Amino acid sequence: MLGTVQLQVHLKSSTLCGVRSGDLLPIGEVAARSGVAPSALRFYESLCLIRSERTSGGHRLYPRHQLRRVAFIRIAQRLGLTLDEVAEALAILPPDRTPTRAQWAKLSRSWRRRLDERIARLEALRDDLTGCIGCGCLSLRRCTLYNPGDLASTRGPSARYLLGDDPDDIVPGLRERT
Repeated sequence: MLGTVQLQVHLKSSTLCGVRSGDLLPIGEVAARSGVAPSALRFYESLCLIRSERTSGGHRLYPRHQLRRVAFIRIAQRLGLTLDEVAEALAILPPDRTPTRAQWAKLSRSWRRRLDERIARLEALRDDLTGCIGCGCLSLRRCTLYNPGDLASTRGPSARYLLGDDPDDIVPGLRERT
């Protein structure tokens, strides 16, 4: 009689670069779960903001914890941060696992001052726009109240008041007159 072969079942998930396959998500699932287009995910990966593993067929598989990084990138962009700034922030977080609560807190504290400054600039912009629109001229070049003779241009290019230049430094006593 011929010998019998015993079937051996291994119930462990296979691994790819040390990550269990159940913890790896294809690009389409990451896109669907994160709300980010696959092209954006590939772009983020090209900037080393996120990483994927590759199958033998070259398909991208993302470790599950990369979803947090993608969410972080989206939030940072909504706050107005550049992708370079996002990269700097992500560089201090662990690349191979979800950051701890303390690591997230440290990162958010580092942005607090910057966000407060941005909020102050936006509030100043809102207030200045209200005043300018109320005047009716809508031209900072010709405005006799805010920029008589285009004096703001002596401070350099761009919207000087919106960048934080004080109108009283350019036209002394301007705030008392408006």
